[in-house]
Amino acid sequence: MRKLLFFFFAVWLTACSTIDCPLQSSISVQYVVRDKAGKELSLKDSLTVISNRQNGDTVILNRLYQKSSFSLPISYSHPEDILFFHFKDNDTIVADTVWLKKDDYPHFESVDCNAAFFHEITDVRHTQHYIDSLVLLYRSVNYDQTNIHFRLVPKSND
Repeated sequence: MRKLLFFFFAVWLTACSTIDCPLQSSISVQYVVRDKAGKELSLKDSLTVISNRQNGDTVILNRLYQKSSFSLPISYSHPEDILFFHFKDNDTIVADTVWLKKDDYPHFESVDCNAAFFHEITDVRHTQHYIDSLVLLYRSVNYDQTNIHFRLVPKSND
């Protein structure tokens, strides 16, 4: 009887997986809003971000207001994401386009976990209607959401 219990206990121990899937499995690009001197700045205008996808445009951020940071999802299979930033005050909309080039590479942890893609940002360019500069701070995009990828500097109204 003891041998049988020992056998079941050994089978139970070997059936448990030692690899845990990450709890935070979303992969997104982190942005902070700063002035030209690097001081934290809250958006005075409402921000909506639209992404150009294969099956049409998709709103990925809707009417963000009075915030100094935000995150945006990144595509898994396109070498370049095209983002339309729409800044709206009371009656005026100012739009900028951001082109984000990246390399995608699959990330594997375990067959028990969902498939994931990590990214390496290779280039960024943008129009300058509202955005003065978009500075790349950190190239690698993965599960770690503490890394700030971009510093967005709006044009000043002075």
